[in-house]
Amino acid sequence: MKYSSRILEEAVEALSALPSIGKKSALRLALHLASSKTAKTQRIIKALTAMDSQLKSCDKCHNYSDEAICDICKDPSRSKRLLCVVGSVKDVMAIENTQQYTGTYHILGGVISPLEGIGPEDLHIETLINKVKAQEVEELIMAISPTIEGDTTIYYISKLLTGVPVKITTIARGVSFGGELEYADELTLGRSIHSRTDYNKEMSL
Repeated sequence: MKYSSRILEEAVEALSALPSIGKKSALRLALHLASSKTAKTQRIIKALTAMDSQLKSCDKCHNYSDEAICDICKDPSRSKRLLCVVGSVKDVMAIENTQQYTGTYHILGGVISPLEGIGPEDLHIETLINKVKAQEVEELIMAISPTIEGDTTIYYISKLLTGVPVKITTIARGVSFGGELEYADELTLGRSIHSRTDYNKEMSL
């Protein structure tokens, strides 16, 4: 495709680099922004600039935050003895939308996947173990997508916590094996959190 403007072409290239955005969709977005040089365009620019320069990672749970500690970790109504372990920020958002959980979170930043070159050292596992011991966490909810990689990650973490007095539970299999939490409907995910099962008892069967 030929462009009359190098600036427009670069905008299309930048937008098409986003997930699920093809060249045609990127072109439509770029043309829309170019034709509406108003407060809408400036708001988008301001929001993206702030996200690039000011968005932080929470020191406690690794969630996105405006400050060193995110709002969830700072919330006094949240139980610090109930800790939900997830793979990504998207999983936190999915669980929060269910309104079925009142504890805090720990984001691993992925799951163990040797085929993709992701090992335990690439994830926030060490900080999780330290948190469980320091906070005297009573229950660790492993809300990790039910895949082979997810189950491997849960097993690895449970072994590191052998001898630590913490109850390890997993979400009920209302979420189908091989599925991703972010794509589960709110009702199913909420029931899976509510009906979680004891991981150690499952492993002993």
